[in-house]
Amino acid sequence: AQLRQCVDTFRHLFVFSVANMRNDKLKGVRSAWKHSRIFFGKNKVMMVALGREPASEYRENLHEVSKRLRGEVGLLFTDRTKDEVNEWFSQFREVDFARAGNKATYTVSLDTGPLEQFPHSMEPQLRQLGLPTALKKGVVTLLSDYEVCKEGDVLTPEQARVLKLFGYEMAEFKVTIKFLWNSETGDFEELEGEPEAVEEEEEEKNNSSED
Repeated sequence: AQLRQCVDTFRHLFVFSVANMRNDKLKGVRSAWKHSRIFFGKNKVMMVALGREPASEYRENLHEVSKRLRGEVGLLFTDRTKDEVNEWFSQFREVDFARAGNKATYTVSLDTGPLEQFPHSMEPQLRQLGLPTALKKGVVTLLSDYEVCKEGDVLTPEQARVLKLFGYEMAEFKVTIKFLWNSETGDFEELEGEPEAVEEEEEEKNNSSED
């Protein structure tokens, strides 16, 4: 019912996808877009509300939106223009610690020597994670150089934990705007990878090189 109310209230409905989903980061997006409504999760419930087929759709072309509700996607209902939405989300990125299953975006190696940021009580935990550590005069010490991960590695839980302990953030939380449905016209359009956007970027590059 809430979803249908939003269909009737707001001018635009955008379908977006999320990379490296984090609830706290999505909360930040919700706060920034208080004037709009965001729905995330429960794809099947959303599909039923919008209608999966032309015969059962709540409004014209909403079955096209339902078709795209697969995986980590959500809906943004807003009165903001396509350009405003695209501009805000294209600039929005937040980094966070990678989780097991994420790909390492760069190689991380640790040098031999004292790890004074850790209390001595942490040494057994570090050793359990595979680090060649020992206590030397009460200080946690790395006994030899250690490669945590190589760029492109699919991270194990142990690697992800080590990266977090050492403060390496590799996961980028990013929202990509993919489709737009216009409530006034019933038009549905694909936005991601629009050729116009590429042309505009090239024009900007040309303009900036002329300056």
